[in-house]
Parts: sequence; C-alpha cells; structure tokens
Amino acid sequence: MQTEHLSFVLVFNQESTVAALAVEVFNSPLSTCRQGVLKQAQTAASLWDAYSGLLSNQAMILAMNSSFVDPLLQYETQLKIVELSFKMAFAIPSLDKVKEIGKNEDDQEDLENLYRTILNIFEDTLLILVSKDLYKLQILKEMAVWMSEDNLYMQERAMVIISRVLSFASRKVKGYTSVDVPCLGVLAAELSLLCSHADPSITQQASLGMYHLLCIAKCQNADIAKNISTKYDKPGSHCFLPSPSDIEFLPKILQRDKSKIAQSVGQTLLPRLLTDFVWSLLMRLSAPDQTTASEAATILKLTLEYYAHKITMVSKIVDVIYKQLCGNASPISKQAMLRVITLLTRTSPKKVIFQLMDYPVPADNTLMLMWQAAGSESSVAPLVLKTILLILKGKPGAMEERITERRHFSLDTTNMMPVAASQALCTLLPIGSYKKAVAQLFPQLLMALMLQLFYASNLRLMTEDRTFYARDALRVLLNCSGLQQVDIALKRKNCWNQFSQALFYHHGVYLVAKTLSDYNFPQFPDTLHYLYKLSVEGPRRSEDNVITIIFLTELLNNFFKDPFPEEFLVLFRNWVNDSDPAVSKLSLQKIASMAPVINEIENVCSLLLSILDAFLSQDKTVVIRALMTLRRLLGKLDKVTYSSLCTRIACSYCPLMDHSNGGIRSMAIRHFGELLRDMSQCTWMLNDVIFGGLVPLILFLEDTEARVVKACKHTLEICASELKWSTSYLLKDEHYSFELVVLNICNNLLISHQKYITDLISDTLGFLRSSRTYLRRGSVILIGYLAKLGGHLLLRDEIEVMLEAIDRVLWDEDPVIREFAEITNKMFMEIAHRLTSSNIKQSFRRLFNLIYIKKLKPLYNYNLPKDLTGSPMGIKETKNDREAIIDNNYEDVLVKNEDVLVKNARFTSALEHTSEEE
Repeated sequence: MQTEHLSFVLVFNQESTVAALAVEVFNSPLSTCRQGVLKQAQTAASLWDAYSGLLSNQAMILAMNSSFVDPLLQYETQLKIVELSFKMAFAIPSLDKVKEIGKNEDDQEDLENLYRTILNIFEDTLLILVSKDLYKLQILKEMAVWMSEDNLYMQERAMVIISRVLSFASRKVKGYTSVDVPCLGVLAAELSLLCSHADPSITQQASLGMYHLLCIAKCQNADIAKNISTKYDKPGSHCFLPSPSDIEFLPKILQRDKSKIAQSVGQTLLPRLLTDFVWSLLMRLSAPDQTTASEAATILKLTLEYYAHKITMVSKIVDVIYKQLCGNASPISKQAMLRVITLLTRTSPKKVIFQLMDYPVPADNTLMLMWQAAGSESSVAPLVLKTILLILKGKPGAMEERITERRHFSLDTTNMMPVAASQALCTLLPIGSYKKAVAQLFPQLLMALMLQLFYASNLRLMTEDRTFYARDALRVLLNCSGLQQVDIALKRKNCWNQFSQALFYHHGVYLVAKTLSDYNFPQFPDTLHYLYKLSVEGPRRSEDNVITIIFLTELLNNFFKDPFPEEFLVLFRNWVNDSDPAVSKLSLQKIASMAPVINEIENVCSLLLSILDAFLSQDKTVVIRALMTLRRLLGKLDKVTYSSLCTRIACSYCPLMDHSNGGIRSMAIRHFGELLRDMSQCTWMLNDVIFGGLVPLILFLEDTEARVVKACKHTLEICASELKWSTSYLLKDEHYSFELVVLNICNNLLISHQKYITDLISDTLGFLRSSRTYLRRGSVILIGYLAKLGGHLLLRDEIEVMLEAIDRVLWDEDPVIREFAEITNKMFMEIAHRLTSSNIKQSFRRLFNLIYIKKLKPLYNYNLPKDLTGSPMGIKETKNDREAIIDNNYEDVLVKNEDVLVKNARFTSALEHTSEEE
C-alpha cells in the first residue's frame, strides 16, 4: 500500500515544512500576508493531525478485527471509529488549497502525496473491514448519510471511495459459494438519490457504485436460484425464478434515469432487500430538503408500480404512512404516500385493508384519505370487498384471544374491526369503479351488514353512543345497487331509526326482507342462492342462524307458495332441532303455517318425526311450540299417514306427562287424549300406549295446578269412552274423589284388562321416589289397589321388590303417606304369605280368581264424599257392599274346599306310591 511507502518521507518533510512556516509567521509583520501564512500553517497542521489520527484509528480497527469481541459490539465500536476517521479525512481542505501551502514543487508534491495518503488510509480501512465481513458494507450507507448532512465534506471524493469499496466487494463475492449482504437495500436507496445529484461527478460515482451494488445483488440471486433449482430438481417440479443472466444494467443507464434505476433495483433485489429499499425511501419523504423528498417520491412510485408484489412489510409501511400523514407532511410527501397505499393495495389488498382497520373508531380524516387511496385501485375491488366481508364476520365488542400492544381501540381488549369495516364501506361502496364488484357481492354484503346491525345495536347498549355505521353502510349499499325506493320505503316505515333498539331488531330484519320482496329486487335469485348456501354450510354463531331464517322465510313467503320446495323444507326440518331455541321456534312456527298443505309435502313423515325429536329439548318454550305445531299439523293430516305414526306420536307424549313444567304437562296430556279421539276407529292399535300412559293420567289428577287436573280428567274421559269403562261420571266435579276414581279404574282393569296390572304396578313404583308429595301419596294408593286386585298374578321376586319400595315410604315425612304406606304394606305382606302356601293351593287360588272376579270397596278413605247414598256412586257402593259380603262368605267356603282338595290330593299320591312299591 502507498501508506507504508511514503510514511517516513512524509514525517520529515511535514516537520520541516511546518517549522519553516512558523518562523516565517513570527518574522513577518501583522499584515494580510502574515494572516495568510498563519492559515497555511493551520492547514498543514490539520493534514498532519488527520494523517496521525487515521493511522491510530486504523490500528484500533485492525486490533478489534483480530479479537473475539461480540460481533454486534465490534461493529458498533468500529462504526464510531470510522465516523471519526471520516470527519478527519473529509474535513481537510481541497487538493488545490493544499498545494498552495508549498513554496516550491517539491513541497507541493509532498503535500499532495500526504493528502492522497490520508484518503487512501481511510479507503484501506474500509477495504480491510469489508474483506473481513461483507455485512460491514452497512458503513457505506452511513457514509452516504454523513456526507449529505454537511456540504463541507468532499462529497465527490467520498463517492469515489464508496464506489471503489463496492467494486472490491463485487469482485470478492464472485468467489463465494454463499452471499449474504443484508444492507444492500438501504444502501441502494441512498445511491439511487445520489444518482440524480446536481453535481455530475457525484452522479457518475453514484451510478458506478449502484452498478457494483447490483452486481453483488445479482450474485445473491444466483445463489438463491441455485438453491431453489436444487430443491426443485425433481420430475414435475419447476422453478420460475428468472436467471441472473437475464438481468442486465450499465452504469451510464443508471445516471439520472429514475425509471431505469427503479426497474433495475426492483428486478434485482430480493424481496427483503427491496423492502428495505422502499422503507428507506419512505423515510426520506419527510426530509427537510424538498428536492430530496421529491426524488425519493418519484423513485418510490416507479419501483412500486411494477414490483410492489415483492414487498414484505406491507402492514408496517401502511402504519408508518398513517403516522407521517398525521404529522405535518408536505403536499408532495402526502401525495406520494397516498400513491404508495394505492400501489400496495393493488398487490396486497388483504394486508393493507387489515392494517387500515387497526386504528381508532371512528376513522379520522387521515384514515379516510387512506381509504380513498386504497379504493382508487379498481382492479382489486372484489378482493378489497371480500377482505372487508371477512372482517364483518367478526362480532364487535368480543374479547380478543390475544391482547396485543399495538391495538388502538377505545376498548383495548375487544375487537372493533367490524365497526371500522362498516365505516369503510360507507366510503368505498359509492366509488364508481366498485359498482361491478358491489353487484357481484350484493347478497354477501347485505347479510353481513344485517348481522352487524344486530351486533351494533347490542354494542350501543354497552358502550357510549356511537354512529350507527352498519345502518349507514346498508343504506349506501341499497342506493348504490339501484334500490333507492327500498331505502325510501324503509325510512317511511321508521325502520332505520328503530334499528338501534335491540328489541326491534328481529322485526327490522323482517321489514327489510319484506320491503325488498315488495319491490321485486333484481338481486333476488343471487340472494336466495347465497342464503341457501349459508344455511347448508351453517353460520358460526346462533345469531347468524336466526337472521338467516327470518330473511329466508320472508323471501320464500313472497316468491313461493306453500309448501316450499323440498330443498328448503330440508333446511327447516334440520332447524327444528337446532341448539339455539330461537332458531327452533322460528322453524316450528313456519312449519305450523304449512298445516293447510301438509298432505302435499313429500316427506311429511320425516318432518313430523323431527318435531317429535324437539320434545326432548331442554328449553320449555321449544317443547311448547313443538306440541302446538304437531297438534296443528295432525288436525289436517290424512288418516292413512296419521294411523301409521299414531303409536310413535302417542309414545312421545307419555314422557312429557311428567314434565317439570305444568304447561307442558297439561298440553301433553290433553293432546294425548285428542290423539285417542282422532284414532277412535283404531283403538286396538293403541291399547298398549293407553295403558302405558294410564299411571301418570291417574296420578296427576292430584296435581297442584288446575290446568293439569282438568287435562287429566278430559283425557281419562276419552280413555274410558274408548275402553267402555263406566268412569266418566266419577270425573265430574260434583262426584269427584281420587280414591273412588282409582277404585273404579282398578275394578275395570280386573274385569277386562288383567294382563296390564303387573305393568301398571311397575310404572307406579317409579313415582314412589318423586319429590312431589301428591305423586307419592297417589302412587301408594294406586299400587295398593293394583296389588289387592292382581296379587295372584305376582311372583315371589316381584313381591320382594315391591315390599322394599314400600318400606322406604314408611319413613316418609308426610304423615298421611306413612299411614297409607302401612295399609299397602299389610296388603303386600298378605300376598307374600299366600305365596308361602303349597303350589296346589296357589293353583286353585289363581283358577278361582280367573273364574270369579271380586270387586273391592275403598281401603284408604282418602277424601271420600260425605254422602254417597244419593248419588250414582252411592247406589253403586251399596251394591258393592252386598256383593262384598257374599264374596267374603264364598271365599271362606273356597278356602275350606281348598283344604279338602289338598288332603284328597295327598291321599291319592300316597296310594299311588304304595302300589308302586308292591
């Protein structure tokens, strides 16, 4: 290097020159000449100081390069040293002024060599750093910033050094197998501005440096292309990365041609480096120097015009633009930044839109300008609207899963993006270039805004009063879609003003759908298709389903006659058993309205069975609606279909007779009776079902709710009529007694339906554990009479189970129940005692009970009428009393005959045994 060659000569020459100048200064008079000599001495001293300082700094940098210091700390320290060296090297006077110091040619030559040596030392220092680590090319970017900060620095000479270092680096990377220079984007941004500098020499050096920089970037692309081609070097795989040989550029082309610079940089730099390039230029838009800001704006727009798709930090760029626009941006900068928003929207609409939603609601004027800029790109209008639709699927005010520090909303932990999206639509929908996209997405926008109306009306109750953007956006949508008359009609009905009230919302949805139908809106086919698709796929939230059903039902009502086409009936059938009670009730309500045409429906059985499944709902209002709907349909259903389902329907009523809700109990019991009356010609089909529901019909006669008691009496009268029982007169209020009704039913069972007694006893046992007192009391009475009449039908194991059940009731908290339980327990003990007798006695007893039917009289005396003689029951009881006396005498005779027959049987058996032995 030149530094080593001249070091010794320069030292002595510099010392002699400085000494001579000093003597001359003191000997000369205080005149202009003396001042000039003094200035020359100072210049010579500054050269000496710069030379010694650069040598010292170079030594420190070399020492650090050989150490094991942390790379980041090493770079930061070396950067500070380089900055000091830069100020030393480029603060010295120009070469012409340095030459003026020398008295003769030898002095001038020595000073010129010293001058060049100083610059060479600085250049050598940079070359040493870059040769060690290409990452330290970042220092060149800092140099460009330093030289632009102060015009006193020798900018042209600094650019020469920058271009030389880049030339060295471009030659060096050709031998590398892998190249990673992360600072190229930032450095390219600085050089691109200097390529249009007013000084031609600086422009020339900047374009030369840009050329070498692009050569380095070209090697990076070649390295990546090689890796990608190796990765995809398989049959059927293709790599679409352009070959580096396709990228050509020359230093002269890059001078003052911003378009060529933007094209070369955009085509050559990798996405992350091009992002750095754009970011740096974006920062220069706010530079105090308007010329620099204008140059940056031009290059920025030209680059993004063709290569915006390569930018990676779109959201961050949009956020920076918003912050700068909120400041005191110049008109040039503001226009350039809005153009950047437009160009980024063209290639990355989703990222831009989502970032624009991440600001306070309502949007300020700055944000509105950015929305207009984003909306000015018509080619991506469908993508912009689809992105907004994606945001509108959210529920405003809902808690975010992850709380980020960047959230700006007034409710920091809630999602307010749907509100911002609604406001954005107010700006975007009226844009002329969006007309086609709005027409394509009308159904989606319509339903999304209807949902947001619901969410917004609830949100207004929880937060401070906000502008109703969802409502405003819906009105804008109608007006932009040629439905101005619909908007006027809804305004006339005061619909828009009442939408803010949560209780009005469902009616408001109905009004919108009804008004659209009334005006035969041309978007009906697309809207119906979308609603059907939405219903089949299923919305994410139950509120969405409710709105969908209301809207779909009203459209179908206005454009189709009942019954609906099968594909829509399937939807309503599925909605009957939806998890949301509101959805179930809306579906059942619509199905009930189709009762007049129920026989025209193809799959009417599946529709009715889906209603039966709704009986199992946990929501009592759904069960009530299902009961009412089924009853209304059955009233119009043809008898053939009715008879095929009557058993299944009747069985579905039985569990509801013991429902916790009195309204459901009474309705199920009454509808059970109506079904029996409807099927009076097919009673033989329903015998098993009738006796399956007989126990709750009897026990709930004691219900505390009058409507349930009335329903039980009504249904029991129908049962008695169909079974030809003489029970109806006992159910009249003037003759009513629970025990006498039970006694009458049990006597009728004994006469005509003995086979059901065991099953009825089993059903009654289940009510002994009920939490309701009247059910336990009634079951004790009923099970006692059933056991008394059907004891001969019971087996030993069954008696033991019943005794165990009655034993638990003996300790009941109600004294009346305990008293009745003791009576019932004694009856079971008697039955158990009879079962211990011989098999022959048991056989004769069963035969006797089959031949001779004995009627009972009251055993518990529970709420019996005071005077029975004047009533039909009194006459009946008098006859029963006489029959009971005869029956008891006859039974005593039978017992005696049983003993004789048993003795005869034993004697006959003994004789047979003796004859066999003989």
